[in-house]
Amino acid sequence: MRYYIYFDGYGHLRHAIDEKELAEKYNNDPDEFLRAMRNLGTSATVEQATGHVSALVFSDEKELNDYLESLSDEITGFYECRSESRPYNF
Repeated sequence: MRYYIYFDGYGHLRHAIDEKELAEKYNNDPDEFLRAMRNLGTSATVEQATGHVSALVFSDEKELNDYLESLSDEITGFYECRSESRPYNF
């Protein structure tokens, strides 16, 4: 089954839907899904949105959930301050 996943401008997963939900709620249009996730008006273009929608195919919902859980393993050293980081003035 195909899933559509919205990632914000920082690459963090924000929302995932399947192809059935895309057809029912967003007229089978990933750009409309992107606008809805960014809370843009209908006059805004997709290029004005920060973030993106990726279409991924998984055999079942368990495989999708495994993928989504693997995204939480990203390197968080700088942003979560788990390692020593110092600001530099150039």
